[in-house]
Amino acid sequence: MKKFLNFTGGFIILMGLFSSPAATIAQNKEDFKREQFIRNNDTLNYRILYPKDFSEEEKYPVMLFLHGAGERGSNNESQLVHGSSLFLKEESRNRFPAIVIFPQVPKDDYWANVEVNRDSFPLQFKFKNLEAPTTSMKMAISLMDSVTQQKFVDQNRVYVGGLSMGGMGTFEILSRKPKMFASAFAICGAADPAVIDKYKEDLEIWIFHGEQDNVVPPEFSKMMAREINSSGRDAKLSLYPEDNHNSWDSALAEPYLLPWLFSKSLINKHEIEKNEE
Repeated sequence: MKKFLNFTGGFIILMGLFSSPAATIAQNKEDFKREQFIRNNDTLNYRILYPKDFSEEEKYPVMLFLHGAGERGSNNESQLVHGSSLFLKEESRNRFPAIVIFPQVPKDDYWANVEVNRDSFPLQFKFKNLEAPTTSMKMAISLMDSVTQQKFVDQNRVYVGGLSMGGMGTFEILSRKPKMFASAFAICGAADPAVIDKYKEDLEIWIFHGEQDNVVPPEFSKMMAREINSSGRDAKLSLYPEDNHNSWDSALAEPYLLPWLFSKSLINKHEIEKNEE
C-alpha cells in the first residue's frame, strides 16, 4: 500500500544533498576502468575494478556499490568519491580479490523509486518500491544480470551496498533481485518496510546510520532493522552517536565490514560442510 513515511527528527533534504563530490579524484582511482552499459536507448556509465592478476579462469565475487545523490552526473567519475578508496586499499585487494562496480546515476534520476513532498516540514517520503523501477535501477539490474553470467564470476558471492540515496537503492534492489545477493550493507538509507516481504528468507544485512543525521533521520534505519529482524531475517544495526549524514565515513572505516561481507555466500552452511568433507 502506498503511504507517506515521515519523521520529526529534523528536516529531511533528500534530493541532491546526500553528499558532495570532491573537486578532484585521486590518481589511483583510474584503476577503476571506465565503461558504459547500453540497452535500447539507455546508457549507464560505470567504473569497474578487477582483482590484481585477474584471470578469466578463476572465479571472483562481485561487489555493486550505489552512490549518493551528490555524485549523480555524466562524468563517470563522481561516483568514486565515497567508497572506492576502501576497495583500492592494498590490504583489501590482497585479502578480498573481487570485481567492484560503481555505476553512476544521471542528474535527473535516482536509484530508488521515491517521491518527496516538499509542501511541509518535515519532508514526506512516498516510497514506490513495489512499482516499476527507475531507469537507473533497471539499468543497474540489467548490468548485474550481464556481469554475473560471466564464467569468471562466483554467483554465490555477489554483494550490494550503498550510501544515502544508494542506501535506499540497496534496500530496493534486494527486493527486486532477492536471489542475486549473498549479503548487503546500507548506510544512512531508508525504505518502506513493505519491501521486506520480497527479501530472501535468509537475508543478512548490515545497516549504518548517524544519530545526528538531519538529512535522512536514523529512525528509518532503526525501523528497517527492526522489521527485518522481526521477519526472521538478520539485520545488524550500527549507530554512530556523533555522526550527522556523513556516517559513511565511519561505516566504511569499520574494520570488520569487508571480512563480514565477503564471508557470506548463497551456499548454506550444510552445503559448505558437505563440500569440505
